[in-house]
Amino acid sequence: MSTPMTTNLKNLSASEEELVDPTLYRQLIWSLMYLINTMLDTCFPMNTLNQFMVELRQVHWVAVKHVLRYL
Repeated sequence: MSTPMTTNLKNLSASEEELVDPTLYRQLIWSLMYLINTMLDTCFPMNTLNQFMVELRQVHWVAVKHVLRYL
């Protein structure tokens, strides 16, 4: 991937999909939090995705996988 996050942020907050089990998502987000200090280009995507830990949707999970592909 050439960018650390998708460019269409409206889809992240206005999703009507079913809720997904947040356990793996939370573990992955907390594992990647150290990258904020070492890779500044991941700061915005990680902080944005960190906001969706309570009501996780499939769109958020795809966005985290996009960050992993970027890395």
